[in-house]
Amino acid sequence: MSFKDQIAFVRQHIRRNRLRVFMTVLAATMGTAFLIVLASVGFGLQKTIKDDILSNQMVTQIEVYSEDMTDAKADAMKKIDHVEAVVHRKSLVPMAMGELEGHTGSMNTYFTDFGDEQASGFKLAEGRFPEKPGEVIVGSQFAAQLIDESVEVEEGEEPASYEGKVIGQTFAFSFEGENDETASKTWPFTIVGVKEAPGKDWAFDGYLYLDESFMEEMESAYIAASSDNEQEDMSFTNSSVNVYADDLANVKAITQTLKDDGYAVYSVSEEIEQIDVFFLALKAGLIFVGTIAILIASIGIFNTMTMAVTERTREIGVMKALGAGPKLIQRLFLMESAWIGLVGTVIAVVISYGVSFAANAILPIVVDAALGGETGDSFKVTFSVIPWQLVLIASAISLTVAMISGWRPARKATKTDVIGALRHEL
Repeated sequence: MSFKDQIAFVRQHIRRNRLRVFMTVLAATMGTAFLIVLASVGFGLQKTIKDDILSNQMVTQIEVYSEDMTDAKADAMKKIDHVEAVVHRKSLVPMAMGELEGHTGSMNTYFTDFGDEQASGFKLAEGRFPEKPGEVIVGSQFAAQLIDESVEVEEGEEPASYEGKVIGQTFAFSFEGENDETASKTWPFTIVGVKEAPGKDWAFDGYLYLDESFMEEMESAYIAASSDNEQEDMSFTNSSVNVYADDLANVKAITQTLKDDGYAVYSVSEEIEQIDVFFLALKAGLIFVGTIAILIASIGIFNTMTMAVTERTREIGVMKALGAGPKLIQRLFLMESAWIGLVGTVIAVVISYGVSFAANAILPIVVDAALGGETGDSFKVTFSVIPWQLVLIASAISLTVAMISGWRPARKATKTDVIGALRHEL
């Protein structure tokens, strides 16, 4: 029997039992679609969390912690393979004050090298990087911390903050000592750039970014204006180092090199790796639960194929009498069960993508309405994602289960007695 005749044989039986085959295909479709949609929730939540992490911080940034960090150690990190830049910031410890057009506020200050900052991908919302001594960059919320204390406010109200444009403005920077207030010094700084706002809405960036060349001069002035006890209890700066890789793929290797050198480090790659491990277990569990639905559907395939063998006992006898071997007969019934699994899988994939699209479009609206519209634009959750790998896994499981379900009835068909089959009454 040619392959074309085998196809015709299978199609003939399917047409003869359309309703039963349809219900069997429907069961296979529902089982496979359930597996895909259920597992897609795990992929969707994983994507949501990873996108949130990657959108809110530099993906190539590696934070390095050390109690005795020096410029020499930071420079040595630049020699590590695939390191794009190393930014060594020194945060000012003593309280400093800034005054701009009658508005004052405490200055959270970083001393840094602007060349390294630019190499690391430091982005400005407006303005430019400093080119002359006395030019500085401020954080996006720098103006919000400058308060006009001369204006009286009623109880419960917030003091008026500076609302003018900060680019091009010059403000006075100073800190006072306890020993000799006349020794304190004031530095005029001109704002030439404003840093891009943080990715996270709750993050506050009111920092002042100074060139590190001012650090020595300011430290000397601070020492002169402070008591001996104050100098002993407080260091002038605290160091923080961020290493930037040239590509996300190299972050893990650089992180391991820094760990081997004895540094405590943190990078987004470690966080993502932990998330991937968790969601790998979750997705495996969801696929397992979905597979149970396919196994339940396999009962229908088994019953359909068993009925097919029983109904076609006489046909099987005729084929054997004409010389058809057991392998051919077995192949015919396996082709039929595979057809049921294949059609069910194709329909399930189409339905699953439709359900996934509808869930991502409708569920955020439903959740937002249930919460009284309080989530606003910040509520961005992907409930379902169907990658091609999930489609392949679900298809393989569905087709394998269909073939296994049809194997036993197919084997039964090969053992049919020719004489008994020819005497079989329909």
